[in-house]
Amino acid sequence: MHTPATAGPLAADDTRRWSGRLYGAAGWQPAQGGTAAVTEKATGRALAEVALANAEDVDLAARSAAAAQTAWAATPFDQRAAVLRRAEALLAERAERFAHWNVREAGSIPPKAAWEWQATREQLSMAAALPMLPVGQVFPSAMLGRRNEWRRVPLGVVGVIAPWNFPLLLAMRSVAPALALGNAVILKPDLQTPVVGGQLIAELFEDAGLPAGVLQVLPGGPATGDALVRHPQVAMISFTGSTAVGRSIGATCGGLLKKCVLELGGNNALIVLDDADLDAAASSGAWGAFLHQGQICMQAGRHLVHRSVADAYAQRLAERAARLVVGDPAAGPVHLGPLVNERQAQKVAQIVDAAVAAGARVLAGGPREGLFFPATVLTGVTPDMAAFTEEIFGPVAPITVFDTEDELVALVHQSPYGLAAAIHTRHTPRGVALAQRLHTGMVHLNDQTVNNEFHVPFGGMGASGNGGRFGGPANVEEFTQTQWISVMEQGIQYPF
Repeated sequence: MHTPATAGPLAADDTRRWSGRLYGAAGWQPAQGGTAAVTEKATGRALAEVALANAEDVDLAARSAAAAQTAWAATPFDQRAAVLRRAEALLAERAERFAHWNVREAGSIPPKAAWEWQATREQLSMAAALPMLPVGQVFPSAMLGRRNEWRRVPLGVVGVIAPWNFPLLLAMRSVAPALALGNAVILKPDLQTPVVGGQLIAELFEDAGLPAGVLQVLPGGPATGDALVRHPQVAMISFTGSTAVGRSIGATCGGLLKKCVLELGGNNALIVLDDADLDAAASSGAWGAFLHQGQICMQAGRHLVHRSVADAYAQRLAERAARLVVGDPAAGPVHLGPLVNERQAQKVAQIVDAAVAAGARVLAGGPREGLFFPATVLTGVTPDMAAFTEEIFGPVAPITVFDTEDELVALVHQSPYGLAAAIHTRHTPRGVALAQRLHTGMVHLNDQTVNNEFHVPFGGMGASGNGGRFGGPANVEEFTQTQWISVMEQGIQYPF
């Protein structure tokens, strides 16, 4: 894979198109909600300024998007697909620009930014194929002469509320299929990453020739998101973020009888059975726990290890953690960049400190320096500790031991989350049988928890989501609705 360079400065006019503006039906236009500074996570330096959308901006966007959507849905499928293909080609050309902002704005290390860029290209390529899929089915009828057509139609306007940790990919996995299937989209990027997760996406589709109003990008905070969720002309909300916020959005959408897809948090179990390859398990454990500073919903947040191999696994994991370099990802090669903000850094430190105070032991890691937190391995973690019960969202690997598979399954299900799990064993049938007992949306054998393939449906169970799925054929189900049209060539004479 090509790894874009990220160290050089941006061109002087890099932000000129969108600085202090949002992307609406009239193109780049002023917002009524003021502006906000965009900061570099590693240094705190101000990078740019973005516009903030308020409720009035959301109302204007929703009404204009609804007006634009009708013509977009009627656009021939090959023309819609061509826009997606042009967007993918432009993304390929702009690799360094996207990587630069991902490193500085999201605190990503360059390889993570490169992976996210490539995965987003794959999302766009897949979305470009969606418009050519069959749009419905024909069903038989007991009524002579009646033809039953069941077809999928666009929802209308889709609101996408995207997170900050993978801002480009996790926005595009909703934006691209929703557009491909004939919807208009209003994207609200997180204010911590509004450039790579919003402004650059708007540039991409504007330059790809998407008609005005079909995609609008409204940076903003919770009030902006609430206005988007509640707007009567927004037919669906696709939200990726915390379970607490997802519950609130789900309750609001339920009251409004509005479709919502919620991809929420996780406290994912990486399971090491007594017959596991411990070197492979430790490699998966390190990757799953420490990638992007652990700020991933699929992070290996609980390492559940059979007592007979727990010490050996912990030692191998600690050795890997100790080799990881922490620092500014824009200044030189590092494995871990900064956490997203001071509040999150404090939370991670408090969880580690509380575990140690309750009897856990730190095998690797140490105190944080500002937003920089070293890869940390904790042993002796028990199910009553926050290090076990909470989604940490930091580079911490808590290890809890078990003795039997029944005890293991109970430990997994002690968490209300059900996003991902991984099982390490040399006996594949044993691993498959165990996977089938787990109430999680994804289970990976002899691998780690942070897996994403654009063509495979992705999603969680329980507190990790409401059963919605992204990827492959699931996109058609999520971003369309069905309509039954029955046709009789001649009218029927009924009894009255």
